[in-house]
Amino acid sequence: QVQLVESGGGLVQPGGSLRLSCAASTFTFSIYAMRWYRQAPGKERELVAQVSSAGGRTYADSVKGRFTISRDNAKNTVYLQMNSLKPEDTAVYYCNAVYFQNQYWGQGTQVTVSS
Repeated sequence: QVQLVESGGGLVQPGGSLRLSCAASTFTFSIYAMRWYRQAPGKERELVAQVSSAGGRTYADSVKGRFTISRDNAKNTVYLQMNSLKPEDTAVYYCNAVYFQNQYWGQGTQVTVSS
């Protein structure tokens, strides 16, 4: 069983930045693909960014050029650096770990972009 704990959410003005962190409780963190999802009120959960076990990164078109996902295998942590935030980025952000059929979720952290 893998536990994921997100942190770093909060209230930020449009154009601002936040960095989300997700700490995993597993000795085999490096084998997992790590993802960030988000879910806005009344909308479906969407994939925002992914970093594979090999370090390859993919992004949703809506965040390309603004968000950066990274991982530190020594700290069992994945990050999401979010710059140039927009009101439409407001959502609960979830960390997700995947290894074949095994999948784990964090509890989510709220990000609110508002003036």
